[in-house]
Amino acid sequence: MPMRHEQVLPFAALVQWTSARRLWQGQALTLDTHHGFVFAAGAGFKVPMGVGVALMPFRHPHEAALHARSVAVASGHPFVAGIGPGAVDFQRHLGGGEYASQLKAIREYVVVMRTLLDGDEVDLDGEYFTAHAALPPLPTPEVEVGLGVLRPGMARLAGEVADVAITWLTPASYLRDVIVPAMREGAEKVGRPMPRLVAMVPMFVAEPDRDPTRIVLESNGVHLMLPHYRDMLSRAGIEIDAQQPAESVKRLISGGGFLSGTPEELAQQMDEFHAVGVDEVVLNLTGVARCYGNQVAMGEMETILGEAAP
Repeated sequence: MPMRHEQVLPFAALVQWTSARRLWQGQALTLDTHHGFVFAAGAGFKVPMGVGVALMPFRHPHEAALHARSVAVASGHPFVAGIGPGAVDFQRHLGGGEYASQLKAIREYVVVMRTLLDGDEVDLDGEYFTAHAALPPLPTPEVEVGLGVLRPGMARLAGEVADVAITWLTPASYLRDVIVPAMREGAEKVGRPMPRLVAMVPMFVAEPDRDPTRIVLESNGVHLMLPHYRDMLSRAGIEIDAQQPAESVKRLISGGGFLSGTPEELAQQMDEFHAVGVDEVVLNLTGVARCYGNQVAMGEMETILGEAAP
């Protein structure tokens, strides 16, 4: 999470000057992600961008559509507006209660966003969201609405209503065996093509002086304690035990949820994601950045990209 908008610029430059194809950032709690993207575009780094994912309790879907369109206009490129409901406790803390039906709340949110972004007037009195409005007409690059997907129910919903499914910490084998079939089922149910599949893949280059446990926990320690992530990993055959972090990290790496190896090995592991149907692999070196700094993480990304470039 950048503390200053200027910290986004080197990563935007990496996309502009290397084989990387899109700048991604997740939900930020320090500076708004969309504002950082617009700042980068205003500084001259007009590259494709995506949020994976913005958390629904922070904003009404009308505002989410407006934010997404603003980034697309500023960058001049298609934008991926990924959304997700967040953890149940997070929903309670911001909204006073959880969504009784997570999937219904998400469906309503997507309906509002997609209708507005298509230039139509939305007319919805939903159980969770109400919207009777339209966005003023404005020529805009395409905005894809994405869903954060971890488990089969969300994957089926993504197949029905989303343009993109975005996964996090999901092994390639789990995508092949669980997520892709569920997405296909949802898409076939409503007679539409399957959405694109984007996998956010945490990774680091293995070196003798590096502590894998520290890197993994700096990157995803919070996620590994959340029930919906632990359930997904359990379905993938990876058991997380809060009392044994080092063993849990070993299982996560050996199970393919967090990649580690030489740059060449990382490129080969990323190929496995493409082989199971992933359209876009996102390099996530958050753990490296937090342990060793952004400059080291950027250098590592550039090395990995050099191995992974088609």
